[in-house]
Amino acid sequence: MTGKLATFMGSTPNIGTSLIAFGTAHRIASLAERTVGFLCLNLKSAKTHLYLGVDKPDVTLDGVRPELRAGTLTGDKLRRYAYRPPKTERLHVLFGNLSRDQAEYYEPEDVQRLLAASREAFDLTIADVSAYWDNAATICAMREAEDRFLVTTGHLSHFQEDIQRWSGSVGPHFGIKPEQFQLLLLQGSHRTTGGFGMKEIRKETGCMELTEMKLLESVHLQLDSGRLDEWLAAEERHAASFDPVAKPLLNRLSWAQRLQKTDRPWVRRLLMHRRRGK
Repeated sequence: MTGKLATFMGSTPNIGTSLIAFGTAHRIASLAERTVGFLCLNLKSAKTHLYLGVDKPDVTLDGVRPELRAGTLTGDKLRRYAYRPPKTERLHVLFGNLSRDQAEYYEPEDVQRLLAASREAFDLTIADVSAYWDNAATICAMREAEDRFLVTTGHLSHFQEDIQRWSGSVGPHFGIKPEQFQLLLLQGSHRTTGGFGMKEIRKETGCMELTEMKLLESVHLQLDSGRLDEWLAAEERHAASFDPVAKPLLNRLSWAQRLQKTDRPWVRRLLMHRRRGK
């Protein structure tokens, strides 16, 4: 069966979109007995490897580009190339493009082949893309996604000019309308400085409301130290802070019902016993 694709983009760079996308992928991989692929498609600002403490990744997006051009990348190969965070066995990560001078050379066919291989390899693919639409990765991942998440803040410049310029103006040329975006409002200091709320942002952008969330302060300390996956796995409340996004996505995938059935202790023990017996 073909896996699903959910794409996360920010209205503006450097507001926490990559963190939310990865946290959601980690949470779903931890909760559901499904494989989750995380694709870093930031062609000019890939940082996921740094967040996970992998200074020199064995394989990155630019490393598989020759196979993308040749059309030889398969789901099996992608699974082998992907990094497996030690704390979450069902999460697979393809680190982003580290050759910034090559960013302009990715063609739509390259990205489409990558997404096809990822759908083949994983039950769910979460793609983290740039805030800008001037590249093949953002356009293709947004076009092909079943779920499109748009992260913004309450700052007027973040949701007014930037969304109108890119998501609102460029997106419709590729068949993507503002009402197809699920809006995620990231709360922060704007709450104490007179920032705008979800109602005003929805009216301004035309996007569909999803949720509001505020990241735990302790998460930011993990990014520079490269311990994001350890932080997520250390305490339930850390990973659960991404539930406002992960749980609705699980519901749309019809995976939440399965979670409820396996949530009882005796069911978990039985499943564990069966897996050990295989």
